[in-house]
Amino acid sequence: MNQIVQGDCLEVLRGMPDCSVDLICTDPPYFGVKGGGSKGRFEWWDRQWDKPAKFLEWLDSIAAEWARILKPNGSLYCFASPRMAARVEVMLGERFNVVNRITWQKPPFATKAEMFRKEDLRGFFPASESIIFCEHYGADNIAKGEAGYQAKCDELRGFVFEPLRAYLDGERQRAGLTPDEVNLICGFREKGGMAGRHWFNASQFAMPTKTSYEKVQSTCPGYFRREYEDLRREYEDLRRPFSVTADVPYTDVWTFPTVSHYPGKHPCEKPSAMLEHIISASSRPDAVVLDCFAGSGSTLVSAKKLGREFIGIEIDPHWCDIARGRVGQTQRFVSDCDRLQWLETQVQAQGQKIKKLERQQLSLFDQAI
Repeated sequence: MNQIVQGDCLEVLRGMPDCSVDLICTDPPYFGVKGGGSKGRFEWWDRQWDKPAKFLEWLDSIAAEWARILKPNGSLYCFASPRMAARVEVMLGERFNVVNRITWQKPPFATKAEMFRKEDLRGFFPASESIIFCEHYGADNIAKGEAGYQAKCDELRGFVFEPLRAYLDGERQRAGLTPDEVNLICGFREKGGMAGRHWFNASQFAMPTKTSYEKVQSTCPGYFRREYEDLRREYEDLRRPFSVTADVPYTDVWTFPTVSHYPGKHPCEKPSAMLEHIISASSRPDAVVLDCFAGSGSTLVSAKKLGREFIGIEIDPHWCDIARGRVGQTQRFVSDCDRLQWLETQVQAQGQKIKKLERQQLSLFDQAI
Protein backbone atom coordinates (compact mmCIF):
# COMPACT_ATOMS: atom_id res chain seq x y z
CA MET A 1 0.00 0.00 0.00
CA ASN A 2 1.09 3.63 -0.58
CA GLN A 3 3.47 2.62 -3.31
CA ILE A 4 4.30 3.51 -6.91
CA VAL A 5 5.28 0.55 -9.07
CA GLN A 6 7.33 1.04 -12.21
CA GLY A 7 6.19 -1.39 -14.88
CA ASP A 8 3.58 -2.36 -17.47
CA CYS A 9 0.17 -1.84 -15.88
CA LEU A 10 -1.36 -5.05 -17.24
CA GLU A 11 1.42 -7.18 -15.79
CA VAL A 12 1.25 -5.39 -12.42
CA LEU A 13 -2.56 -5.57 -12.28
CA ARG A 14 -2.49 -9.33 -12.85
CA GLY A 15 -0.46 -9.69 -9.66
CA MET A 16 -2.91 -7.73 -7.50
CA PRO A 17 -5.41 -9.54 -5.21
CA ASP A 18 -9.12 -9.75 -6.01
CA CYS A 19 -11.38 -7.08 -4.48
CA SER A 20 -8.46 -5.07 -3.14
CA VAL A 21 -9.20 -1.54 -4.45
CA ASP A 22 -11.98 0.89 -3.48
CA LEU A 23 -11.59 3.45 -6.25
CA ILE A 24 -9.88 3.38 -9.64
CA CYS A 25 -9.24 6.84 -11.06
CA THR A 26 -7.05 6.64 -14.12
CA ASP A 27 -6.22 8.29 -17.42
CA PRO A 28 -5.23 5.68 -20.05
CA PRO A 29 -3.66 6.56 -23.40
CA TYR A 30 -6.20 8.22 -25.68
CA PHE A 31 -5.12 6.54 -28.96
CA GLY A 32 -3.24 8.82 -31.30
CA VAL A 33 -3.96 12.13 -29.57
CA LYS A 34 -0.68 13.12 -27.94
CA GLY A 35 2.30 14.02 -30.11
CA GLY A 36 2.88 11.99 -33.24
CA GLY A 37 6.20 13.27 -34.49
CA SER A 38 9.76 12.48 -33.52
CA LYS A 39 10.22 15.56 -31.31
CA GLY A 40 8.48 14.48 -28.14
CA ARG A 41 9.64 11.72 -25.81
CA PHE A 42 6.12 10.99 -24.63
CA GLU A 43 4.26 10.11 -27.85
CA TRP A 44 5.03 6.39 -28.03
CA TRP A 45 2.60 5.31 -25.31
CA ASP A 46 -0.31 6.94 -27.16
CA ARG A 47 0.61 5.46 -30.55
CA GLN A 48 1.15 1.77 -29.90
CA TRP A 49 -1.85 0.66 -31.98
CA ASP A 50 -2.51 1.08 -35.68
CA LYS A 51 -6.30 0.73 -35.42
CA PRO A 52 -8.96 1.69 -32.85
CA ALA A 53 -10.01 -1.96 -32.53
CA LYS A 54 -6.52 -2.91 -31.35
CA PHE A 55 -6.53 -0.10 -28.81
CA LEU A 56 -9.94 -1.16 -27.47
CA GLU A 57 -8.84 -4.80 -27.29
CA TRP A 58 -5.86 -3.74 -25.19
CA LEU A 59 -7.97 -1.49 -22.93
CA ASP A 60 -10.54 -4.25 -22.47
CA SER A 61 -7.86 -6.60 -21.18
CA ILE A 62 -7.06 -3.97 -18.56
CA ALA A 63 -10.77 -3.47 -17.79
CA ALA A 64 -11.01 -7.19 -17.07
CA GLU A 65 -8.39 -6.75 -14.35
CA TRP A 66 -10.17 -3.65 -13.04
CA ALA A 67 -13.36 -5.68 -12.66
CA ARG A 68 -11.46 -8.34 -10.73
CA ILE A 69 -9.57 -6.10 -8.29
CA LEU A 70 -12.31 -3.49 -7.69
CA LYS A 71 -14.33 -4.14 -4.54
CA PRO A 72 -18.04 -4.90 -5.02
CA ASN A 73 -18.98 -1.41 -3.83
CA GLY A 74 -16.09 0.34 -5.58
CA SER A 75 -16.08 2.96 -8.35
CA LEU A 76 -14.18 3.42 -11.59
CA TYR A 77 -13.43 6.74 -13.31
CA CYS A 78 -11.77 6.31 -16.71
CA PHE A 79 -10.77 9.36 -18.77
CA ALA A 80 -11.30 9.18 -22.54
CA SER A 81 -10.81 11.42 -25.55
CA PRO A 82 -13.78 12.92 -27.46
CA ARG A 83 -12.87 10.73 -30.41
CA MET A 84 -12.86 7.43 -28.51
CA ALA A 85 -15.19 8.12 -25.57
CA ALA A 86 -18.27 6.47 -27.09
CA ARG A 87 -16.38 3.30 -27.96
CA VAL A 88 -14.64 3.20 -24.57
CA GLU A 89 -18.00 3.64 -22.82
CA VAL A 90 -19.58 0.76 -24.77
CA MET A 91 -16.59 -1.45 -24.04
CA LEU A 92 -16.66 -0.69 -20.31
CA GLY A 93 -20.42 -1.29 -20.33
CA GLU A 94 -19.76 -4.94 -21.10
CA ARG A 95 -18.05 -5.34 -17.71
CA PHE A 96 -19.51 -2.54 -15.56
CA ASN A 97 -22.66 -0.53 -15.10
CA VAL A 98 -21.93 2.92 -16.56
CA VAL A 99 -23.31 5.47 -14.11
CA ASN A 100 -22.40 8.62 -16.07
CA ARG A 101 -20.34 9.89 -18.92
CA ILE A 102 -19.03 13.11 -17.39
CA THR A 103 -18.02 15.93 -19.73
CA TRP A 104 -15.04 17.98 -18.64
CA GLN A 105 -15.62 21.26 -20.46
CA LYS A 106 -12.34 23.13 -20.73
CA PRO A 107 -12.37 26.93 -20.36
CA PRO A 108 -11.57 29.33 -23.23
CA PHE A 109 -7.91 29.41 -24.27
CA ALA A 110 -7.26 26.13 -22.46
CA THR A 111 -7.11 24.31 -25.81
CA LYS A 112 -5.89 25.27 -29.28
CA ALA A 113 -9.41 26.14 -30.44
CA GLU A 114 -8.70 29.89 -30.53
CA MET A 115 -5.60 29.36 -32.71
CA PHE A 116 -7.49 28.05 -35.74
CA ARG A 117 -9.26 30.02 -38.45
CA LYS A 118 -12.82 28.97 -37.76
CA GLU A 119 -13.76 28.96 -41.44
CA ASP A 120 -11.17 26.24 -42.07
CA LEU A 121 -12.66 23.80 -39.56
CA ARG A 122 -14.42 20.74 -40.94
CA GLY A 123 -16.04 19.81 -37.61
CA PHE A 124 -16.60 21.30 -34.18
CA PHE A 125 -13.34 21.72 -32.29
CA PRO A 126 -12.96 19.25 -29.40
CA ALA A 127 -12.72 21.40 -26.26
CA SER A 128 -13.67 18.72 -23.75
CA GLU A 129 -12.71 15.33 -22.41
CA SER A 130 -14.94 12.54 -21.15
CA ILE A 131 -14.79 10.66 -17.86
CA ILE A 132 -16.60 7.34 -17.81
CA PHE A 133 -17.91 6.75 -14.28
CA CYS A 134 -18.73 3.09 -13.58
CA GLU A 135 -19.76 0.75 -10.80
CA HIS A 136 -20.13 -2.99 -10.52
CA TYR A 137 -23.53 -4.29 -11.58
CA GLY A 138 -26.02 -3.88 -8.72
CA ALA A 139 -23.56 -2.07 -6.45
CA ASP A 140 -26.05 0.69 -5.65
CA ASN A 141 -28.99 -1.70 -5.17
CA ILE A 142 -30.81 -0.60 -8.35
CA ALA A 143 -31.90 -2.98 -11.12
CA LYS A 144 -32.85 -1.81 -14.60
CA GLY A 145 -34.03 -4.95 -16.33
CA GLU A 146 -31.41 -4.91 -19.10
CA ALA A 147 -30.43 -8.20 -20.72
CA GLY A 148 -28.21 -10.06 -18.27
CA TYR A 149 -28.23 -7.11 -15.92
CA GLN A 150 -30.65 -8.54 -13.36
CA ALA A 151 -28.60 -11.69 -12.80
CA LYS A 152 -25.42 -9.67 -12.32
CA CYS A 153 -27.18 -7.30 -9.92
CA ASP A 154 -28.62 -10.16 -7.90
CA GLU A 155 -25.28 -11.91 -7.53
CA LEU A 156 -23.43 -8.80 -6.41
CA ARG A 157 -26.17 -7.44 -4.15
CA GLY A 158 -26.26 -10.70 -2.22
CA PHE A 159 -22.55 -10.34 -1.55
CA VAL A 160 -22.46 -6.64 -0.64
CA PHE A 161 -25.42 -6.52 1.74
CA GLU A 162 -25.14 -9.98 3.26
CA PRO A 163 -24.27 -8.74 6.80
CA LEU A 164 -27.50 -6.75 6.99
CA ARG A 165 -29.62 -9.46 5.37
CA ALA A 166 -28.19 -12.08 7.71
CA TYR A 167 -29.01 -9.96 10.78
CA LEU A 168 -32.61 -9.33 9.68
CA ASP A 169 -33.27 -12.91 8.66
CA GLY A 170 -31.60 -14.25 11.80
CA GLU A 171 -33.78 -12.07 14.03
CA ARG A 172 -36.88 -13.12 12.08
CA GLN A 173 -36.08 -16.78 12.67
CA ARG A 174 -35.28 -16.21 16.35
CA ALA A 175 -38.64 -14.48 16.78
CA GLY A 176 -40.38 -17.45 15.13
CA LEU A 177 -41.85 -15.34 12.32
CA THR A 178 -42.40 -16.23 8.69
CA PRO A 179 -41.73 -13.64 5.97
CA ASP A 180 -45.48 -13.43 5.37
CA GLU A 181 -46.08 -12.61 9.05
CA VAL A 182 -43.51 -9.82 8.88
CA ASN A 183 -45.38 -8.45 5.86
CA LEU A 184 -48.60 -8.27 7.88
CA ILE A 185 -46.86 -6.58 10.83
CA CYS A 186 -45.55 -3.86 8.50
CA GLY A 187 -48.89 -3.39 6.77
CA PHE A 188 -47.85 -4.96 3.49
CA ARG A 189 -49.85 -7.59 1.66
CA GLU A 190 -49.28 -11.05 3.13
CA LYS A 191 -48.00 -12.76 0.00
CA GLY A 192 -45.26 -11.03 -1.91
CA GLY A 193 -45.08 -7.99 0.35
CA MET A 194 -42.08 -5.69 0.55
CA ALA A 195 -40.56 -7.13 3.73
CA GLY A 196 -40.86 -10.77 2.74
CA ARG A 197 -39.48 -10.20 -0.74
CA HIS A 198 -36.61 -7.85 0.06
CA TRP A 199 -35.51 -7.85 3.70
CA PHE A 200 -34.50 -11.49 3.87
CA ASN A 201 -33.66 -12.22 0.23
CA ALA A 202 -29.97 -12.23 -0.72
CA SER A 203 -30.58 -11.58 -4.41
CA GLN A 204 -33.15 -8.77 -4.02
CA PHE A 205 -32.15 -7.17 -0.73
CA ALA A 206 -33.52 -3.72 0.09
CA MET A 207 -33.06 -1.71 3.26
CA PRO A 208 -36.19 -1.48 5.48
CA THR A 209 -37.71 1.93 6.10
CA LYS A 210 -37.53 3.28 9.63
CA THR A 211 -41.31 3.06 10.12
CA SER A 212 -41.52 -0.57 9.02
CA TYR A 213 -38.50 -1.63 11.06
CA GLU A 214 -39.85 0.03 14.21
CA LYS A 215 -43.23 -1.68 13.73
CA VAL A 216 -41.46 -5.04 13.82
CA GLN A 217 -39.41 -3.98 16.86
CA SER A 218 -42.53 -2.96 18.82
CA THR A 219 -44.35 -6.15 17.87
CA CYS A 220 -41.42 -8.43 18.79
CA PRO A 221 -39.89 -7.24 22.10
CA GLY A 222 -36.44 -8.69 22.67
CA TYR A 223 -35.76 -9.18 18.97
CA PHE A 224 -34.48 -6.84 16.24
CA ARG A 225 -32.55 -5.01 18.98
CA ARG A 226 -30.27 -2.95 16.80
CA GLU A 227 -31.28 0.69 16.48
CA TYR A 228 -32.39 1.76 13.02
CA GLU A 229 -29.70 4.46 12.80
CA ASP A 230 -27.09 1.80 13.45
CA LEU A 231 -28.46 -0.30 10.60
CA ARG A 232 -28.52 2.67 8.28
CA ARG A 233 -24.92 3.53 9.09
CA GLU A 234 -23.89 0.00 8.21
CA TYR A 235 -25.93 0.18 5.02
CA GLU A 236 -24.10 3.36 4.01
CA ASP A 237 -20.78 1.74 4.82
CA LEU A 238 -21.60 -1.27 2.63
CA ARG A 239 -23.07 0.40 -0.44
CA ARG A 240 -21.08 2.25 -3.10
CA PRO A 241 -19.83 5.55 -1.64
CA PHE A 242 -21.11 8.66 -3.35
CA SER A 243 -21.41 12.07 -1.73
CA VAL A 244 -21.90 15.48 -3.34
CA THR A 245 -23.55 18.70 -2.22
CA ALA A 246 -24.83 21.88 -3.85
CA ASP A 247 -21.42 23.42 -3.16
CA VAL A 248 -19.50 21.11 -5.52
CA PRO A 249 -20.08 19.96 -9.13
CA TYR A 250 -23.04 17.58 -8.97
CA THR A 251 -24.07 17.40 -12.64
CA ASP A 252 -22.35 15.47 -15.42
CA VAL A 253 -20.73 18.64 -16.85
CA TRP A 254 -17.62 19.89 -15.08
CA THR A 255 -15.70 23.11 -15.72
CA PHE A 256 -12.47 22.65 -13.81
CA PRO A 257 -9.59 24.73 -15.22
CA THR A 258 -6.77 22.86 -16.90
CA VAL A 259 -3.24 22.72 -15.49
CA SER A 260 -1.18 25.64 -16.79
CA HIS A 261 2.12 24.93 -18.43
CA TYR A 262 5.19 24.77 -16.22
CA PRO A 263 8.67 23.30 -16.81
CA GLY A 264 8.47 19.52 -16.52
CA LYS A 265 4.67 19.31 -16.71
CA HIS A 266 3.30 15.92 -17.77
CA PRO A 267 1.42 16.26 -21.09
CA CYS A 268 -1.72 14.64 -19.60
CA GLU A 269 -1.69 16.11 -16.11
CA LYS A 270 -5.16 16.59 -14.68
CA PRO A 271 -6.12 19.41 -12.26
CA SER A 272 -5.83 18.49 -8.61
CA ALA A 273 -9.22 20.08 -7.82
CA MET A 274 -10.95 17.67 -10.20
CA LEU A 275 -9.08 14.64 -8.87
CA GLU A 276 -9.87 15.62 -5.28
CA HIS A 277 -13.52 16.00 -6.25
CA ILE A 278 -13.60 12.46 -7.68
CA ILE A 279 -11.84 10.99 -4.66
CA SER A 280 -14.02 12.86 -2.15
CA ALA A 281 -17.25 11.96 -3.93
CA SER A 282 -16.55 8.27 -4.47
CA SER A 283 -14.40 7.02 -1.61
CA ARG A 284 -14.16 7.07 2.15
CA PRO A 285 -11.15 8.06 4.24
CA ASP A 286 -8.59 5.22 4.37
CA ALA A 287 -9.94 3.77 1.09
CA VAL A 288 -7.47 2.37 -1.45
CA VAL A 289 -7.19 4.49 -4.61
CA LEU A 290 -5.53 3.07 -7.73
CA ASP A 291 -4.13 4.96 -10.71
CA CYS A 292 -2.56 2.50 -13.12
CA PHE A 293 -1.41 5.23 -15.54
CA ALA A 294 0.03 7.40 -12.81
CA GLY A 295 2.12 9.81 -14.88
CA SER A 296 3.53 12.48 -12.58
CA GLY A 297 1.41 11.24 -9.67
CA SER A 298 -1.36 13.85 -9.44
CA THR A 299 -4.04 11.30 -8.49
CA LEU A 300 -1.79 9.80 -5.84
CA VAL A 301 -0.95 13.21 -4.39
CA SER A 302 -4.67 14.02 -4.14
CA ALA A 303 -5.39 10.64 -2.54
CA LYS A 304 -2.71 11.09 0.11
CA LYS A 305 -3.82 14.65 0.82
CA LEU A 306 -7.38 13.42 1.45
CA GLY A 307 -6.35 10.62 3.77
CA ARG A 308 -6.65 7.71 1.35
CA GLU A 309 -4.23 4.87 0.71
CA PHE A 310 -2.88 4.74 -2.83
CA ILE A 311 -1.29 2.49 -5.43
CA GLY A 312 0.26 3.94 -8.57
CA ILE A 313 1.54 2.13 -11.66
CA GLU A 314 3.66 3.93 -14.24
CA ILE A 315 5.66 2.41 -17.09
CA ASP A 316 8.02 5.35 -17.65
CA PRO A 317 10.87 5.38 -15.07
CA HIS A 318 11.29 9.15 -15.48
CA TRP A 319 7.70 9.87 -14.47
CA CYS A 320 7.85 7.22 -11.80
CA ASP A 321 10.64 9.14 -10.11
CA ILE A 322 8.75 12.42 -10.47
CA ALA A 323 5.62 10.89 -8.94
CA ARG A 324 7.52 9.44 -6.00
CA GLY A 325 9.07 12.80 -5.30
CA ARG A 326 5.73 14.62 -5.41
CA VAL A 327 3.99 12.10 -3.17
CA GLY A 328 6.86 12.19 -0.70
CA GLN A 329 6.39 15.94 -0.26
CA THR A 330 2.62 15.73 0.30
CA GLN A 331 1.14 15.97 3.77
CA ARG A 332 -1.93 13.97 4.82
CA PHE A 333 -4.51 16.44 6.08
CA VAL A 334 -7.46 14.20 6.96
CA SER A 335 -7.70 12.92 10.54
CA ASP A 336 -9.45 9.76 11.68
CA CYS A 337 -12.43 11.71 13.02
CA ASP A 338 -13.21 12.91 9.48
CA ARG A 339 -14.40 9.39 8.67
CA LEU A 340 -17.18 9.83 11.25
CA GLN A 341 -18.07 13.23 9.79
CA TRP A 342 -18.20 11.70 6.31
CA LEU A 343 -20.49 8.93 7.49
CA GLU A 344 -22.78 11.46 9.19
CA THR A 345 -23.12 13.27 5.85
CA GLN A 346 -23.95 9.98 4.15
CA VAL A 347 -26.54 9.08 6.78
CA GLN A 348 -28.26 12.46 6.48
CA ALA A 349 -28.38 12.25 2.68
CA GLN A 350 -29.70 8.70 2.75
CA GLY A 351 -32.24 9.66 5.37
CA GLN A 352 -33.90 12.01 2.90
CA LYS A 353 -34.05 9.25 0.28
CA ILE A 354 -35.53 6.75 2.73
CA LYS A 355 -38.19 9.23 3.89
CA LYS A 356 -39.20 9.75 0.26
CA LEU A 357 -39.35 5.98 -0.29
CA GLU A 358 -41.36 5.60 2.89
CA ARG A 359 -43.94 8.13 1.70
CA GLN A 360 -44.19 6.34 -1.64
CA GLN A 361 -44.73 2.97 0.05
CA LEU A 362 -47.43 4.36 2.34
CA SER A 363 -49.15 5.94 -0.66
CA LEU A 364 -49.15 2.61 -2.50
CA PHE A 365 -50.52 0.91 0.62
CA ASP A 366 -53.34 3.47 0.91
CA GLN A 367 -54.20 2.94 -2.74
CA ALA A 368 -54.32 -0.83 -2.24
CA ILE A 369 -56.77 -0.40 0.63
